[in-house]
Amino acid sequence: MKAVLKTGLATFCLTAGTAWSAPITFNTALPVREGGYVLREQFVFMKSADDPTPAGRDMEASALVSVLGYGVTRDFALFGMLPWFDKRLDMSKGGQDLTRQKSGVGDLTVFGRYTAYEFNAQGKTFRIAPFLGVKAPTGEDNARDGVGRLPPPVQLGSGSWDVLGGAVLTYQTLDFEIDSQVSYKANTDANGFQAGNVASLDTSFQYRLWPRSLGAGVPAFLYGVLEANLVHSARDRSGGADDPNSGGTTLFITPGLQYVTQKWIVEAGIQIPASQHLNGTALKNDYVFTTGFRVNF
Repeated sequence: MKAVLKTGLATFCLTAGTAWSAPITFNTALPVREGGYVLREQFVFMKSADDPTPAGRDMEASALVSVLGYGVTRDFALFGMLPWFDKRLDMSKGGQDLTRQKSGVGDLTVFGRYTAYEFNAQGKTFRIAPFLGVKAPTGEDNARDGVGRLPPPVQLGSGSWDVLGGAVLTYQTLDFEIDSQVSYKANTDANGFQAGNVASLDTSFQYRLWPRSLGAGVPAFLYGVLEANLVHSARDRSGGADDPNSGGTTLFITPGLQYVTQKWIVEAGIQIPASQHLNGTALKNDYVFTTGFRVNF
C-alpha cells in the first residue's frame, strides 16, 4: 500500500499559494509557499484475494493517511506522513478458517523536497525536485494473537529505520499537467525480517474537463486524471534467507477525478493492476481505492 502527497492550476495558480491539480498516487514538484502549510487526508482501501495456494488468503487493509507539509523556503519544503491502519487477513490452515487482524498507528515518514530546477513562462511552468527522507518505526511491529505472532503484512509497522529518495518533475499549463516520479526505498532488518527494497516509476496526466474555457472569476475546476505506477519489490529476507514467495513487479493504471478550488481539493481514484509478475505464491492485488482532500493554508 502506498501513499504520498502532491500539489498543481489556472493563471492565478502559477503565482499564488492556491490549491492546484496534482497526482493522486504520488508527489509533485510544485511548491508549498514559504511559511505556508498543506494538509492532506487520504483514505486508502486495498483488496488482495488472488491467492494461488490452497490457503485461500484474502487480505483487506484500510488506511487513513495524514500528511502535513511546510514551506521552509521558496524552494525547500518538509513533509510528515503518518498512517492509521486496519488490517485483516482471512485464510485456511489445517482445515480451519483463521482471521488475523490488527489496527492502530503505523510508521512515521518524514522527508524534504528541494526545487533544483525551474523554468517559468506565460501560462506554463516546469520544475524538477529531488527528495530524501526516512521512515521511523513508530508502529507496533511485534503484535500477537491467539495463533501467535502476526505475519509481517498484518503488523502495523516494520520495526526498521528505512531510507527513501528520488526525484519528481512537473510540467504545468493552463489546460493540463504532467507529473513523473522515480523513487527508491531501502528497507533494513528488524526482528529477523527485512522487507524487499522497492523501486517505482510513476507518471500522471491531469486534464481540465470543466470549465472548457478560462475566464475571470472562475471559482473551481474539474480534472480528469490518468496515472500509471510501475512498482518493483525485491524479495523479502527472513532468517537471513530470501523468501521465494515474495517480491515482483506490478503495473497499476489509475483513473480518477479531482475537484479543485483556490484553497482545497477533493479527489478519488482506483489503482487497477494491469500486469502482475510476482514471485512464487506471493499474494496479488485486486485493486487499491483512494479518496481524500487537501487544504492549503
